[in-house]
Amino acid sequence: MRINTQLIHGGISEDPYTGAVSTPIYRSSTFHQHTLGGNPKWEYARTGNPTRASLELMMAQLEEGVAGFAFASGSAAIHAVFSLYSSGDHFIVGKDVYGGTFRLINKVLKRFGLEFTVVDTRDLSAIEGAIQDNTVAVYLETPTNPLLEVSDIQAIAEVTKAHGLKVIIDNTFATPYNQRPLTLGADIVVHSATKYLGGHSDVVGGIAVTSDQGIAKRLAFIQNSIGAVLGPDDSWLLQRGIKTLGARMRVHHANTAAIINLLEQDPRVARVLYPGLSDFSGHQIAKKQMDNFGAMVSFELQEGLSAKKFVESLQIITLAESLGGIESLIEVPSVMTHGSIPREVRLANGIKDELIRLSVGIEDEEDLLEDLKQALDQLEEGGNRKL
Repeated sequence: MRINTQLIHGGISEDPYTGAVSTPIYRSSTFHQHTLGGNPKWEYARTGNPTRASLELMMAQLEEGVAGFAFASGSAAIHAVFSLYSSGDHFIVGKDVYGGTFRLINKVLKRFGLEFTVVDTRDLSAIEGAIQDNTVAVYLETPTNPLLEVSDIQAIAEVTKAHGLKVIIDNTFATPYNQRPLTLGADIVVHSATKYLGGHSDVVGGIAVTSDQGIAKRLAFIQNSIGAVLGPDDSWLLQRGIKTLGARMRVHHANTAAIINLLEQDPRVARVLYPGLSDFSGHQIAKKQMDNFGAMVSFELQEGLSAKKFVESLQIITLAESLGGIESLIEVPSVMTHGSIPREVRLANGIKDELIRLSVGIEDEEDLLEDLKQALDQLEEGGNRKL
């Protein structure tokens, strides 16, 4: 099946007991075991739930892996993946990762003895130079959050496989609709399913998918042992959202193209960051490994212009954290999603105070363009310098 069909008919798309075309929500916390000491398919909802299993199978198929796992949040999924490893293990991590991942690494995982070296994963020599005797994996986002930097997944996999390392990719921005890292050599993919997969800003969840049967067995154990599983109601909501991912993405992409054209021509915008631009540093790699370039756009206002005034002047586009919903969402990374990263680290990584991240929704294109134009016009008035 092609992906637009697979999104609708993949996984367990029909209830085996009733023929219902929408997988039912099984809220039971436990299941009748007809034989003492047997091996029932369902026994306890933390260990397995039919609604969650339907979602997990769908995600495994979409990412072309052997097994999927649904968690209570994207952070829970990332934590579960790092829990595959032990004190003293060393990871190479991309320099431009979600602020919550940065917080998890520095405030939680390091206390348990995991070690980390941050590098620019676009530089293969930097990755190879960071490998130590105790290195076990490379963890990265591509495109990254919020700078949309693109790393070559296949090239990284070739380097790391030579050293026996695993590759873990956060595929939240791209989604399996646009990019499937496991087919390029990655071993594990994680998602904040709260974003494009759910798509309606009404569910929080996380996904991990692996191409390795051994990792799948260990992840199942960790998922059950730690217990940060996605509940049946949220699993149903998430699967419903995934079914419309293709339809949504086509509108997301069209609106994104129109907005980029507007931003590139406006003198109050210093630069636009988007993998689909021919002069963007990662364009050729993105072209090679992505089917489309996504609907996340970052841009910088001219130095000194107030990002605060701009985002607070918007009338349709919503100032909020998160991304990937049907509504357009905008945020200032230095204050919001990446506020937990020390300012000197943010600036060193290229996250300026004037940087704005826009998740383009599926509203009417002209309404979005008019909203951006009027907010930019507000910067022409007095008091536009940053506060």
